[in-house]
Amino acid sequence: MKDKISNLIKTGEGLKLEFKEKFNSSIGKTICAFANASGGKIILGVKDNEKIIGANLSNNEYSQIQDIARNMDPSFEISIEKIENLVVINVPEGAKKPYSVHGHFYLRIGANSQQLKRDEIREFFMSEGLIVFDDQPNKDFDFKEDFNESKFENFLKLAKITNSHDKKTILKNLSLLKEGYLTNAGVLLFSNGIRKFFVQASVVCVLFEGTSEVNIIDKKSFYGDLISNYEDAYNFIVSKLNTKFIIKEKREERLELPKEAIREALMNAFIHRDYFSTGHIQIRISLDKLEIISPGGLVKGMKKKDLGKSSLPRNRLLFDLLSRTSYVERAGTGIKRIRDAMKEYGLKVDFESTGFFRVIFEREKIGATSEKTSEKTSEKIIALIKSNPEISAKKLSQEIGISSRAIEMNLSNLKILGKIKRIGPAKGGRWEVLDEK
Repeated sequence: MKDKISNLIKTGEGLKLEFKEKFNSSIGKTICAFANASGGKIILGVKDNEKIIGANLSNNEYSQIQDIARNMDPSFEISIEKIENLVVINVPEGAKKPYSVHGHFYLRIGANSQQLKRDEIREFFMSEGLIVFDDQPNKDFDFKEDFNESKFENFLKLAKITNSHDKKTILKNLSLLKEGYLTNAGVLLFSNGIRKFFVQASVVCVLFEGTSEVNIIDKKSFYGDLISNYEDAYNFIVSKLNTKFIIKEKREERLELPKEAIREALMNAFIHRDYFSTGHIQIRISLDKLEIISPGGLVKGMKKKDLGKSSLPRNRLLFDLLSRTSYVERAGTGIKRIRDAMKEYGLKVDFESTGFFRVIFEREKIGATSEKTSEKTSEKIIALIKSNPEISAKKLSQEIGISSRAIEMNLSNLKILGKIKRIGPAKGGRWEVLDEK
């Protein structure tokens, strides 16, 4: 038992584990939060940095903890045990959710116990909490055939978890084993081929010509694990946006949209999406905006006005796992950071929730004086189009000697200025030079 608790402590605080140095008044809200989630353990005698200092309970403190649980609404039962010099409070998942303590409702969000209003938590459990996707055992997953060791090792490094125990012990301590099977959250992170289990877990990235979202310039679909899909999607976005030089203390290059806002919105799409939906995550880039779209909309119990003020993740186990890494920062602050970053750039961002949740980033408008569009370059493009209306962007790039992306920006700008138009599809169509008036 001592080794088991020692191994558990090494995984760190999370969705089902909290450390406290000694008995204090916050134990009540933690018990309530665990009861409203999927249960957990409170270990007394451990610092936040996982250093074991030991703890003892007096008879009075023992009774106080039991009374806190019994006086919750509805009444609740816990168990307390002494293991070596530690005190372990075992909190089962509640069967009569939602629970409150001293008139307040709490839910476990990652490694934190978050207070919610009664209507918020009640609606959440009624509509979202009965069957939780990421916590379900996946009985089709075969460890020998489907488990990717390198992805597992990479996650342990990202989460700063010491790999000093066998794989299944670590997975169990992370709440990733249930009934002897890997949970869906584990499959999303560690499977050799995610498409074998969840076709809907893919991400589709599309770059459109102009603003109409009709003609597709480039399209990529990614079917890896959650982390590689996130990285591949992020790299696609960055490769399609523009950079510009800004002068501060020195000349430096900056992406047209804040990278931290893109990363935050993209990771939110993976963590908070509805995996029961057959839809997939979509990245849509056009001349005027970048959209990151995930299935499911806002979790029931949350409203648009609550964005940036609180966090209510649909996939609590997945959120807990990624919160251990640098991919997810403080719970409930992501939307605020996106808004603040975009405000600093002088651009707008909007959030829409229907059957999908959309983050819509405004892109900088391209004017006739854009760095990428000179009169000389425009004249060369128009001359080449006149001589060959079916010329491709790739051929224009080769003839003029600038990048394909710069050519696309020039073409889009010339269309906005009414100097050229596209007739027919991206492939098989042709350009037409409009008469100047």
